[in-house]
Amino acid sequence: MLRVTSNMMNSQLMLNLNRNARSMNNTQLQLSTGRKVNRPSDDPVAMTYSLRYRTELNSNDQYRSNVDSALSWLDYNDTTVGQVGDIIKRLKDLTIQASNSTNPPEALTGIQTEVEQLKEQLIDIGNSKLNGKYIFNGQMYDKKPYDFPKDANHLSDTSNAGKVPTDPGNINFIVGESVQLPINVTGDSIFGASGEDDHLFLMIDRLTDALGKSEFDVISAQLDKLDTRMDKVLTVRAEIGAKTNRVELMAGRLEDMGINLTDLQSKAEDADYEKLIIQSKIQESIYNASLSVGAKIISTTLVDFMR
Repeated sequence: MLRVTSNMMNSQLMLNLNRNARSMNNTQLQLSTGRKVNRPSDDPVAMTYSLRYRTELNSNDQYRSNVDSALSWLDYNDTTVGQVGDIIKRLKDLTIQASNSTNPPEALTGIQTEVEQLKEQLIDIGNSKLNGKYIFNGQMYDKKPYDFPKDANHLSDTSNAGKVPTDPGNINFIVGESVQLPINVTGDSIFGASGEDDHLFLMIDRLTDALGKSEFDVISAQLDKLDTRMDKVLTVRAEIGAKTNRVELMAGRLEDMGINLTDLQSKAEDADYEKLIIQSKIQESIYNASLSVGAKIISTTLVDFMR
């Protein structure tokens, strides 16, 4: 028969006490951190899923940030392109008014002055900036697209505005996994490319010259060109609207994905407080009972048997 000694009972007691204390400590750790997986050794599989969800959540947050930036850029583009459309409408109204051959030279001079001011306003729109970037100069967004020297009176010579090309490059925003979307509009697509007969700045120059010379045929000839340029501006604005709708759909999809990933991460990491509290109470009772029983075993000595 196996002889059970006091040392064996003491060793077994300490082993059980340590085991119970370790279990109680693990439960207390989960309660204090709110996580059921605090170390890879707690649950290697759950830790693997947790790290994967965290990585996907970080990527999703970056995509959502890109979507917000893309929407800001598109909204600002839509606003500025809308302003160009309003100026073209005003130019058409002035052209119709000036094409009446009964207008005296004084009336044509007043119209000419307003047309010149509208050209300056268009150039200001062409140099619009968002977050320090020129929105109509493609990938060269750090350079002003319509930059002209100024004279001693701080007035710019814009006579060559119709010959200035803008950078054709696209600015792509990554709004999803393997999803890149060009969100910029080039100045050439709005005001006209070099050589186009309906280039907005060239039309304004022709109109201004004709108003000064009272050439009513030339003035009337600009109406059709204003219409074709307006159609192109409306086409660009429609494209901006389509891109905005797509980015907004991506934003909704990314938001739903973020909620799903957060829920999955919670299931993999978060502790069940109700279950842990009950478990903690049970383990505390077991540990106290072990201490009570152990106190009786350890206190027994040879003197106790000699009484």
